Amino acid sequence: MARSPHPGKVLLNEFMKPHGFTAYGLAVGCRIDRVRLERIVRGKARVNADTALRLAKFFGTKPEYWLNLQARYELETTAPEIGKDLAAIKTRKPVITP
Repeated sequence: MARSPHPGKVLLNEFMKPHGFTAYGLAVGCRIDRVRLERIVRGKARVNADTALRLAKFFGTKPEYWLNLQARYELETTAPEIGKDLAAIKTRKPVITP
């Protein structure tokens, strides 16, 4: 199964390149620090709620789109890293909370 891409890769390949945006131009348009945006595009920083809201406003998407990309990426990359610990955890009956 193919791993989900980092949201920065999606941002670069599906939004920036097709529309000719540079990191500088997008950073200015979204009012995001250029260095932060470049780190996201390189997969070195995560998309947080602030960034998701700004990208969603700029591109006409939903902030959940960006946060879901980030969450999926983190789940898929973290699971193998903690696989032995996960295997050692005994599953209990679900706890129902009010």
